[in-house]
Order: sequence, then C-alpha cells, then structure tokens
Amino acid sequence: MKPFGLEITEWSSLDRAQQTKALRRPAVSTAGLSKSVAEIISSVREGGDETLLRLTREFDGAELNKLEVAGEEIAAAVRKTTPEIVSAIKDASQRIRTFHAADLPQERSLETAPGLQCTVTYRPQTVVGIYVPGGTAPLISTVLMLAIPARLAGCREVVMCSPPGRDGRIGNEVLAAASLCGVDRVFCLGGAQAIAAMAYGTASIPRCNKLFGPGNSWVTEAKQQVSQDPQGAAIDMPAGPSEVLVIADAGALQDQGVEFIAWDLLSQAEHGADSQVLLVSDSHDLAAAVIERVCELAVASPRLALLEKSLPASRIIVVDSLEEAMAISNEYAPEHLILNTQNAREFAGQVLHAGSVFIGRWTPESLGDYCSGPNHVLPTYGFARAHGAFGVGDFMRRMTLQEASQEALRANGPTAELLAACEGLDAHRMAVRARLDYLERSW
Repeated sequence: MKPFGLEITEWSSLDRAQQTKALRRPAVSTAGLSKSVAEIISSVREGGDETLLRLTREFDGAELNKLEVAGEEIAAAVRKTTPEIVSAIKDASQRIRTFHAADLPQERSLETAPGLQCTVTYRPQTVVGIYVPGGTAPLISTVLMLAIPARLAGCREVVMCSPPGRDGRIGNEVLAAASLCGVDRVFCLGGAQAIAAMAYGTASIPRCNKLFGPGNSWVTEAKQQVSQDPQGAAIDMPAGPSEVLVIADAGALQDQGVEFIAWDLLSQAEHGADSQVLLVSDSHDLAAAVIERVCELAVASPRLALLEKSLPASRIIVVDSLEEAMAISNEYAPEHLILNTQNAREFAGQVLHAGSVFIGRWTPESLGDYCSGPNHVLPTYGFARAHGAFGVGDFMRRMTLQEASQEALRANGPTAELLAACEGLDAHRMAVRARLDYLERSW
C-alpha cells in the first residue's frame, strides 16, 4: 500500500454497492456534540457577556476584559499589516466586488392581467453576523467573501466574530481585511458561543438576523441549532468539510500537469482532518503518477499532521471514459470541481451538481478561494445537489408586491373564489366575494 493509504480504484471492477461506498464521505463525528452545544447556547443566553468572557478563557486560553475590538486597535492593525498584504487585500476585493455587484438582484414589475400589477423586489438583511475562523489557518479570505457582498446588499450593520489567539487578539491581517471591507463591529470571540451571541444578542453584541461563515463542528452545530429556533437566526447554508474533485485526462501527463493536480488535491486536503479529495481519470498512468507526486509533496508539507488524517479518505479513481467521470462527479456533487481536460469548457456543460467549477489547467481552485471574483462560500458534503453557490442575494430577502384595480378584481376574483371553494376555505372565498358584491352594488 502507498503512503497515506493512496491506491487506485478501478471503477469498472466495482459493483454498484461498492461504487456507492467508494464515494461515501468521511463520517463527521457528532457524538455528544449536540448536547454540549445546546448547553453553551443556553448558558450564553442566560449569562450574556460574562459567560462569553468565561468561555473564552476556558476554550481559547485568553483572558479578556472586553469583547469588542476598539476602532483604534483595528486602525493600528491596518498600519501593522505589511503593504504587500494590504495591496493584495485591495486587489482581491476589487474583483470580488466587481463580480458581486454585477450579480445584484434586480426589481421587476409586470402586469399578469390588465390592472393586476405584480412586483418582485429585494430588501437587505438589516443586521448580519459573519464568523471568521481562527485556529490553524486564520481566514482573511473569508472576511472578503462575506463582508463585501453584505455591504453591496446594503445591510445596515455587519458584525464580525473571530476567535482570539493566546495573546487575546485577532491577527492584524484579519482585522485589516475587516476594516478595508467595511465591517462595522468586530468581536474577539469564537466557537459555538460566538454563534449564540450573534443569534440572540448580549449587552455588547447586537442580535443578528442571519449568520454567515464556516467553522468547525461546534460552530456548524451551533448554526444548525439557532436556525431551528424561531427566536434564533437564519443561516447561510448547511456546511461540511471542504472537498475537491479533479477530472483529468492523459493530456495532464504533459508540461507539469501531474504537479498541478497534486497541488490541487493537497490544497484541499490541508484544510482539515475531515477534508476529502478525489481524482477521477481515464488514464491509469496519470493516476499512478499523481499518487507518487502527492506522497512526495505531502511528506515535506508543514501541514503534514493534517494530511496524515485527511489523505487516507481520498479517492483516486480510474474510469473507462470522461463521460463516466462526469457521471461520478454529478453523483458526488463536489464543493469544488476542477476540469483538467482537453475541451474543458465544452465538458463543463455536462456539470449538474457542483458548488463551483474551475475550467482548464490554468484555473486552480486556489484562485477562486482568494481573488478571481466569485464567492468561495459553497455547498459542501453533497449539499451541492440542492444548494447553489453563495452570492450577494443571500444577504437580501426576496419580497413580492401585488396591486389590483377594481377592474382586475372583477376579472380575476371569480377564479380565486372557485379555487378557494374547492379547497373548502370559505373565508378565503368571502374575502373576494365581499369586495365583488360591494362593487356590484356600487356600479
């Protein structure tokens, strides 16, 4: 067996049950998690800021006397951030802003019948909360991907929570990104307690209508729980571990294509111990070469400890044709799909289920993570079968308006009456009939 448990799976040699098992994602352990998270949420609702400070001391090892990061501290963080990083944040922000501005939902109005005016319009969420993980990889890019569309949507207030380091501070680069992207208030707070605080509010933290952002299993569970409570907050989408599926043909054996694919796989495998990466190819030689290169690069990685846990759940699959590869991808519904094939653009037309598609050998998934423009918040863990890619519309509420003239009511009211009567809802019927009777008497 190869290092990290990497082996080639011959798809045609598997029966249907074995194929289904081969595409199974690693199980996310939640034993006892639901109860523990519920207890944290309850304690935050009861104890407010005092509980948050205590939990930060217990979970993060940071002794804080206040939760909110002062404006002068944020300004100082911008000054302490290297000019190169500030320039990169601004450069990425420009493309992200351009893409999302073009995707702003537009109000539309039309007459569905003479005198019956119907409109679809959009209103921004008022107060939104964004969660930016810390831990092994403080995610500057998450600030960009959440704060920029929130500002474009017109949200009244953007609140951000991010966990402190041992020094009790959020990193300068994360604070700089928050400042440059228009976050209104920043709180040094992480974990399930941060989600609870934003969902229900405390003396210092505003109650938010909707929560956004990735996190560990505790954060994910907390988001699920508050979203199911009418007194809680809505959330962006269900979440799971990060993943990528690469489809590649024999052409990738040329011009360092093996190297590119190896790095594409490792870039997602290094996210966390529960991440999953897949390569599906019609070339046995390519699959074997990629395994060799992944193993060589992994042992030299500074995140080797994570790779030793995530890579054994990877899949290297050899198929008879690229059409079969696409069928596998559509069944798996990956968060990220890379098409490293000849005629990749035409091949992309066959994609049914994926969070975001990266077309051609010169489009690494990392480009989308940081600066190409589209959002990197995507459905994971198979949720791409039903959920779409994240965008500025997620920070808005779709609302419809309807206005009927007297003539429109006369013309269309009887249809509503008949359907209401058929459903046995007499008050519905009478809400129309009372108006029609009045108009007939007044005619």
